Amino acid sequence: MRRLVNGTATFVMLIAVFLAGCTISQPPTSEPTDTASQPPTSMPTATASASASEWQNTFDISTCTMTTTGSNPYFILEPGFRLVLEGGTEVLVITVLDEIIEVDGIQTRVVEERESKDGELTEISRNFFAICEQTNDVYYFGEEVDMYRGGELSSHSGAWRSGEGDAKYGLIMPGAPRVGMKYYQELAPGVAMDRAEIISLDETFSTPAGEFTNSLRTKEGSALNPLEMEFKTYAPGIGLIQDEKLLLTEHGFIEGK
Repeated sequence: MRRLVNGTATFVMLIAVFLAGCTISQPPTSEPTDTASQPPTSMPTATASASASEWQNTFDISTCTMTTTGSNPYFILEPGFRLVLEGGTEVLVITVLDEIIEVDGIQTRVVEERESKDGELTEISRNFFAICEQTNDVYYFGEEVDMYRGGELSSHSGAWRSGEGDAKYGLIMPGAPRVGMKYYQELAPGVAMDRAEIISLDETFSTPAGEFTNSLRTKEGSALNPLEMEFKTYAPGIGLIQDEKLLLTEHGFIEGK
């Protein structure tokens, strides 16, 4: 999964440092806090007792029939489906592979993310997803990560799997999203704790691949770095169309797949 390393995160951290040295005790009114958004009274396949300041971190899939192929309005899990996002010299290619792997007792679909900058490979991650047939919720069971520097493999930072150690699966995209939903996408303490809040369901967003309406927008961050955040946009029937400065340039099925 794409790491939270970008200009917006750095900017937010600098603002936080500035505010810490001021006498102003309240955050800017234009920046919502955790307590500003009330989650819905019903969350996907999980308990509904969370207060406005809490992030959903448990997901009951005991009644789900989990499958490796399918889709919900904002997430396509069909082999051969590909998204290409570009911004400046950075390129992100997301491909649903014709590959299945068992994680934590669940058959999952492998989705590859390949990132490059200035024509040089920087990261390849193999992400493990499965979808609940009853709710269309898409769950995230972990990832393998290869980080590159100067053309050489440098680390596997951020890798995790549900069921190993304290790691548990998270929710990557609810099947019935609502504004105010706040949920963990990754639950690997000390390694990966990404989380998302849905802030809009009616965005109109333009990219080089076209203009998209009724799009879902999220504010995402990590419990490991609470001051970092980024914004993403997902279009119905396509999926991710914007990840900070990266914008969708291509989408569809790979020829022959």
